[in-house]
Amino acid sequence: MKIVKYPHPALRHVSRPLLAIDNTVRRYAAEMLDLMYLHHGLGLAGNQVALPFQLLVMNEAGDPEKKEFERVCINPIILERKGTMDGDEGCLSFPELFQKVRRARTIRVQYYTLEGQLVEMECSEMPARVLQHEIDHLEGVLYIDRMGPIARLAARSSLRTFEREFQKLQERGEIPADADLKRALAELEAQAEAQAQQPAPQPQM
Repeated sequence: MKIVKYPHPALRHVSRPLLAIDNTVRRYAAEMLDLMYLHHGLGLAGNQVALPFQLLVMNEAGDPEKKEFERVCINPIILERKGTMDGDEGCLSFPELFQKVRRARTIRVQYYTLEGQLVEMECSEMPARVLQHEIDHLEGVLYIDRMGPIARLAARSSLRTFEREFQKLQERGEIPADADLKRALAELEAQAEAQAQQPAPQPQM
């Protein structure tokens, strides 16, 4: 598992809900948390590791020792948004690119835990920003889509650099062609759906 960089097609893929919580999902979550901490991130969505599922991990403190802030969210939904806030935002799929993004200041969100428990919570400021950023990822929406005109203009050069580097890696065969990457996402979805239809002792949703 590794973090994919823009413009990898997984980042524009609309994720599917997970139909079951099994050992594979738990392993995905554990590996995503490890990657997030390794790269000093605050959150990581399934799309960012080329998984086409509604799964995200986060820790707004960014500290693996502060487990009380650690969350694994399955099939998250934002139920309500209140207020607005502007602030610098970055993304592990866009290394070193930070620009101002406007978000709701407070959100109410619902999601499943790894234990299959349905949780509803309200949060503000940084955890709200992280959740909005990562849930956007699951819907194929990137923070560059949320930037205002000035921030978008300032980011243009960096985006072109990311695009050129990605194309070079594909030309050298280090990254598969877009069609092959999209096919891999579809295969993962099909495997997950087939597995969820089999009788199993894990919690079902």
